[in-house]
Amino acid sequence: MKFKQSDKQNQRIERISTNHLIIGIDIAKYTHVARATDYRGIERGSYLAFSNDFEGYEKLLHWMKSLMFEFNKTDVIVGVEPTGHYWLNLAFWLKEKQLELVLVNPFQVKRNKENRDNSPTKNDIKDALVIADMVKNGYYSEVYFASEQFRALRVLVTSRESLVKQVAGVINKIHRWTDMYFPEFHHVFKDPKSKTALATLVEFPHPSDICQLTVENIREGWKKHLKRNGARSTAAALIQAAKQSSALPGCEDEAKLSITLLMQQLDLFNEQLAQLEEKLESLIQCIPTSKSLLTIKGINTVTLATLYSEAGDFSRLDHGNQMLRLAGLHLSENSSGKHKGEVKLTKRGRPGLRKVLYQAVFQMVSVNPEFKALHQYNKQIKKMKGMKSLLKLCGKLARMLVAMAKGNIAYDMEKVRIA
Repeated sequence: MKFKQSDKQNQRIERISTNHLIIGIDIAKYTHVARATDYRGIERGSYLAFSNDFEGYEKLLHWMKSLMFEFNKTDVIVGVEPTGHYWLNLAFWLKEKQLELVLVNPFQVKRNKENRDNSPTKNDIKDALVIADMVKNGYYSEVYFASEQFRALRVLVTSRESLVKQVAGVINKIHRWTDMYFPEFHHVFKDPKSKTALATLVEFPHPSDICQLTVENIREGWKKHLKRNGARSTAAALIQAAKQSSALPGCEDEAKLSITLLMQQLDLFNEQLAQLEEKLESLIQCIPTSKSLLTIKGINTVTLATLYSEAGDFSRLDHGNQMLRLAGLHLSENSSGKHKGEVKLTKRGRPGLRKVLYQAVFQMVSVNPEFKALHQYNKQIKKMKGMKSLLKLCGKLARMLVAMAKGNIAYDMEKVRIA
């Protein structure tokens, strides 16, 4: 359905006809609960509890067909609350059976639970009826089933984000280790994550291993891990720092084993990250619109893959504002009478998409001349605060991505520059 945002509610209500059986399903990990109503909200039949597996889905299908026959219904629409990942298997099974599926917002389910009985009581059976009522009233959204390419990207991006967190965790543990067993390490290496610093921790895992070495011994150890020879001055400073170290006394063997294991973990996670990013690169090349979108300075392969994994195919959207609503970056205002409330972001959307749009813009105002100029214009001429300017540029980026994807056109700096 294509229509204006203001017409959506009426369109959704109008499509529910007298021939529809409306099914509300409360999703759980092991056992789902379903209840059925007609277009007026009158409950039909009794509730059904069914397992989250193929046998349970077949039980649901038999229950729906019997209700449709009993109450003379020809169409069915199924509404679910997307609880974690537990609804996905059921969703794809319903798609395979060509049954219409819609989603209701969990926040709205919580707000509407007292409509029938004026009671704050909450349970699975009641929630299923609340969901059916919401579908009947048009408080739902259509399910977007992304193609396999975009779903594959989402799997890889999720794995990558987990690995990035684990790498950060290991690096934090390395910092803790050096603070305890080699505090002067940070005076020698300004960046403890540099190749020379990491090579030092691999080859000489404790200050006691360095004290008796010469500058050339240190450089020979570095050669195993570096393409270029390390600086003599750095090696000399390292030896001097080791001799004057205020490291914790004792437990040298245990401390060496600890840092060795941490370095092995870091190597493993970095190797897995490289493997994932190589796969991301190959998948991105298979998406026709990716070549044009990568012409935007400041958008790299990982950023584009993350955007695809959160928003799916941009060309399916009619306007960039739809991407903003999907991210929860559209505005809300609380006003009444003479009181005019502050305009704020709703944040009712995908936090992952919101995060990657902000990170992309934050990068672009540094490396993209046109976005950098727009950011300065917003702050100096329009007197915006920095954060407000960045969020405004998020809207521009979203609209630009959708327009470029729909037309499969390359980045045109003239269209972005300030008129």
